[in-house]
Amino acid sequence: MDLIYLAIAAIFVNNILLAQYLGNCPFCGVSKRINTSIGMAAAVIFVATLASMFTWGAYYYILEPYDLEFIMTLTFILIIAALVQFVEIFMKKQSKGLYNSLGIYLPLITTNCAVMGIALLNITHEFGFVDMLVFSFASATGFGLAIVLFAGVRERLLLSPVPRAMQGTAIALVTAGIMSLAFLGFAGMAQ
Repeated sequence: MDLIYLAIAAIFVNNILLAQYLGNCPFCGVSKRINTSIGMAAAVIFVATLASMFTWGAYYYILEPYDLEFIMTLTFILIIAALVQFVEIFMKKQSKGLYNSLGIYLPLITTNCAVMGIALLNITHEFGFVDMLVFSFASATGFGLAIVLFAGVRERLLLSPVPRAMQGTAIALVTAGIMSLAFLGFAGMAQ
């Protein structure tokens, strides 16, 4: 029951994107089309979950026992960068269309602060392995849910008569703010 509560809180209440404002660069950059946003969401879910497992293990089995916590950020960056390279090579061979549609945003997962934020939150909250796994997957799923919903709204906005001054990035940022307010409605469900 606690794991379900943890997952719901990570997806809706403490959404990494709309409540904690981490990962806004791909949120605005890759959310123009639903297909692209689904690909980005899948890549972030895979990388964030895998990166959290490796960073959690590196912290508790290497850094903490040898009092090397001060290089935690550097270690986490290296682990995440290596995993993103793996995903990029895999995607280039298996799904060329998705690889081309993600473009520059795929390597940017390396610097996606949502992935790094999830890894750091696992350490901050002192999660055990199972809790860390559920929290990481749920947080990345919350990221994916937000970016796909946002892409749907942006595709609809292309068909709507938006005033010239508000077209493009301006209406996207206003829409993101309204989505963030809407997700605040989940605040009573969990902490």
